[in-house]
Amino acid sequence: MESNKFGLFATSTALIHDAPAVGGAVQGVPSIEKITFHLLRLEDGLVLDEKVFCNDFVNLTHNMGVFLYDDLLAIVSLRYQIIHILQIRDSGNLVHVRAIGEFCREDDELFLNSNAQGMALSDKNKQQQLLGNNIDNNIQQAQPNPGNSFLSGIKQRLLSFMFRGLWNEETEDTLRVDRLRKKFYFHFQDYVDLIIWKVQFLDRHHLLIKFGSVDGGVSRNADHHTSFIAVYNMDTTEIVSFYQNSADELYLLFEQFCDHFYATSRNSMHMNFISSHSNNIHALEQLRSIKDKASSSSQFMKKMLSSLPFSCQSLSPSPYFDQSLFRFDDKLISATDRHRQSTDHPIKFILRRPPYSLRFKVKPGPEAGSMDGRAKKISSFLFHPVLPLALSVQQTLFLQSPVVNMSVVNIHFRR
Repeated sequence: MESNKFGLFATSTALIHDAPAVGGAVQGVPSIEKITFHLLRLEDGLVLDEKVFCNDFVNLTHNMGVFLYDDLLAIVSLRYQIIHILQIRDSGNLVHVRAIGEFCREDDELFLNSNAQGMALSDKNKQQQLLGNNIDNNIQQAQPNPGNSFLSGIKQRLLSFMFRGLWNEETEDTLRVDRLRKKFYFHFQDYVDLIIWKVQFLDRHHLLIKFGSVDGGVSRNADHHTSFIAVYNMDTTEIVSFYQNSADELYLLFEQFCDHFYATSRNSMHMNFISSHSNNIHALEQLRSIKDKASSSSQFMKKMLSSLPFSCQSLSPSPYFDQSLFRFDDKLISATDRHRQSTDHPIKFILRRPPYSLRFKVKPGPEAGSMDGRAKKISSFLFHPVLPLALSVQQTLFLQSPVVNMSVVNIHFRR
């Protein structure tokens, strides 16, 4: 955390892939018996508070299911489709602020329950009156089915936003009905079946939410699945905007205002200097070069937008990744926290300014390299935010029988 007082850690039990969908859980989403978030005081390692989720699924890989912004923490329950918003207090407590999913406002559940009780009482009185007046006709009235339920609050907000948007695109009622039939009602069940995949804060009031199918939500590679991006206002509980993941308008926003999607903390100075194509000419030229080489413009935009919403703490603020200072092969290393292909050759960092010389090199893996050309190697890097210090982890998979997986950790520093 930015205050440097606390650290947030998560632990979980083993994944249960064929867990039954009970208690409102989404069919097809796996379950974890216990997921625990621990708030530690870094000074002495004391656990100050914990938040436990039982028989739920929160994707902890690369912080996919959690997002930390200042003192606010968003946790996505993929299994029960709830966005839990917690606040980390200076006292060292995790305080539950709100839950977004089935309900959007704090009093929604109370209102619906009281309204349902009133309707049930009214129906009972009407039934007794009808039975009393028609006792000879043996009239039977249907009882309310407690199993029936409304769509979730967030889903109703989404469908309402889509309906109003399509309705307002036309002025004549005939054209409105025709447009709604083709664009809304024809795909209505597909929209109803959408689930929340991922969430990030844009600021303290707005969330960027990705929706998609159940298969895409639990898949290792969700890029091939159609998804949608929505901006949600937590204060008004309204959907502000909604895009498909290949929309031209969304890509233009991403290209021109990429920094706004990172949602860096107002208290973090070093996080404001991360190079992106909206603040660095070299990164922009690189992006446009990739775009020009792409065979399909729509597929390129879909691939670029697949990174939204961004994962929390997924970018390194190290000045060595400042593309105004250094040039390097981004296929082998970059500020983004993910595995990349590895080679036996050192990664070169070259000055952007005269004399354009080699400044330093980073070599993951064994010093002598690997002699087995059939081995598959990937590397990941962890750079210190401000100091000339980095860790590299190279994983080598030897494909001969028996299959062997070897990891080499190196510490890199500049003298």
